[in-house]
Amino acid sequence: MSQPYRLIYWLVVLTSLVLSGCGFELKKPIEIPFKTIYANFSDQTPFGIALRRVITATGQVELITDPKRMDQAQVILEIIHDQKDKVILGRTAAGTVNAFQLRLNISFKLRTQDGVELIPETEISLFRDISFNETIVLSKEAEEQLLYRNMQSDIAEQMMRRVASVGKQWFNSR
Repeated sequence: MSQPYRLIYWLVVLTSLVLSGCGFELKKPIEIPFKTIYANFSDQTPFGIALRRVITATGQVELITDPKRMDQAQVILEIIHDQKDKVILGRTAAGTVNAFQLRLNISFKLRTQDGVELIPETEISLFRDISFNETIVLSKEAEEQLLYRNMQSDIAEQMMRRVASVGKQWFNSR
């Protein structure tokens, strides 16, 4: 092996060892310990779509949204409150708006079929700041919708991490 190829070989080997030793891992789906979950959200909303995606990502959890089948679920996830707000954050010297704050608040609770509250009413809130320019209104509206979708996905993942954590504790204490 010639000198340049030997150097490249050892650089590749060294790089792969460093990356494998640092603990780097791709993001894995959240492992929810329950087999069935009833949830009272609409599948047609962006938040409902994000929540469904997170719950069913592992393929091991059946999501029930039909109230007639609620008695088949191990736990009941109740979405109590879902609110989007847009607040003026800043104005120019002329008085026109130049920044908004997008807010998303979602309240939920988790209980068993027996009524045992695993997660009491909990609110998760996220905020994002967005600049505004009247000359590019359409692109700013698209950016706003994208930020709301990202916030909804973040909240759905936070909710399911809490559900997974509480579920593991609940199964261990039984």
